[in-house]
Amino acid sequence: MTAVALRDPDHRDPDQRDPDQRDQDQRDPDQRDAGQRGADQRDAGLREEVHAAARRARAAAGALAVTPRAAKDAALHNMADALLARASDVVEANERDLAAGRDAGLTTALLDRLALPAARLTGVADGLRVVAGLPDPVGEVVRGGVLANGLELRQVRVPLGVVGIVYEARPNVTVDAAGLALKAGNAVLLRGSSSARHSNAALVSVLRAALRDSGLPPDAVQLLPSEDRASVRHLVTARGLVDVVLPRGGAGLIDTVVREATVPTIETGVGNCHVYVDATADLDAAQRIVLNAKTRRPSVCNAAETVLVHAAVAAQFVPTLVAALHAAGVTVHGDRAVVALGGEGVVAATDEDWDTEYLSLDIAAAVVDTLDDAVAHITEHGSGHTEAIVTTDVAAARSFVARVDAAAVMVNASTAFTDGAEFGMGAELGISTQKLHARGPMGLPELTSTKWIVWGDGHTRP
Repeated sequence: MTAVALRDPDHRDPDQRDPDQRDQDQRDPDQRDAGQRGADQRDAGLREEVHAAARRARAAAGALAVTPRAAKDAALHNMADALLARASDVVEANERDLAAGRDAGLTTALLDRLALPAARLTGVADGLRVVAGLPDPVGEVVRGGVLANGLELRQVRVPLGVVGIVYEARPNVTVDAAGLALKAGNAVLLRGSSSARHSNAALVSVLRAALRDSGLPPDAVQLLPSEDRASVRHLVTARGLVDVVLPRGGAGLIDTVVREATVPTIETGVGNCHVYVDATADLDAAQRIVLNAKTRRPSVCNAAETVLVHAAVAAQFVPTLVAALHAAGVTVHGDRAVVALGGEGVVAATDEDWDTEYLSLDIAAAVVDTLDDAVAHITEHGSGHTEAIVTTDVAAARSFVARVDAAAVMVNASTAFTDGAEFGMGAELGISTQKLHARGPMGLPELTSTKWIVWGDGHTRP
């Protein structure tokens, strides 16, 4: 057998390469080495910039760890007031990002995530006030007591320290993260996307000034460079300077951070959420729930991406549901049964549809024969975020809740309720889909660790 050399997929003959590439290849070794040295120097400079920010954040975190609740709450109110006072500056910066995004061809879903109009900014400021009104988790006694030998033992909540957030678009995350981190006694390093750089810069400028005016260290909130992707790598590998990293965004971003990080990471995962309409479902309620879960805000992670309908009610329910979804502007990607029942306008689903987080006015739909089949489908294709069942059968609901592996499971309620504010937590840093340290909406307690405190009276161990 003749051996065949594997060909580099990026390889092209020299005369087929673009002129810039040919010029680069034709440079002498000294020129190429000089170019590499320049790139290495720029990367080293960026690494030092990120690490210097982390060192400042660590100093700020030390001060915040002993800051009383009253001072933190006052700062949160000052931050909210400052955002409203400078709303025009923030909205103007956001409009620059939106204009650039439209020119760059960002999708409607991404533009929605990027948008921060005055009304949404007011909601973000209100979120800071809500956080100020929440109990301070720092110092809370998780458990404790007096041991048989007289030692007093307590496990108490303490700040995590320096928290890094890597996120796409969504400038509201900038404020939510800063507020929650501050209340829990943490400093935060924010690495937003370049698509939101003007919005994030304006927001962080406002927040830092408010912290300074409140007598707290402004370095508790810092924005990292977003022009070079290497800043993410330097953040997630700053072990010893950064205590934990949370990625918020699409599957690609989350996978990259989890794969490259040496700093402990909490996954705030993709939301491929399902609504299962059971055989005994109230079909009017089911239709309301599906429409709300899909259309309320299709670009967020708690939006429903697939609806599963029990075969016993499919003939009655699918045609009316498809009509209602179409009326709301939703494209339905259906299996054979849904295509047959839904009529004209249903797009035949592909294998890819079942695993897709659309973040748009699209939804996949399938008919299943049993509850077991619905659970099996969710097990194979779900992302562990939020799953919902619509049913009047208590046994079916209990079975679904027990068997579906997700951060949140809804019974006769929209997936849209998986949200820190809706759960009474105030703002949140994301929905954790992993099982260690935190799962579900990440509010204040999830931004703390614990410390064991032991009081003795000259005790020694035999």
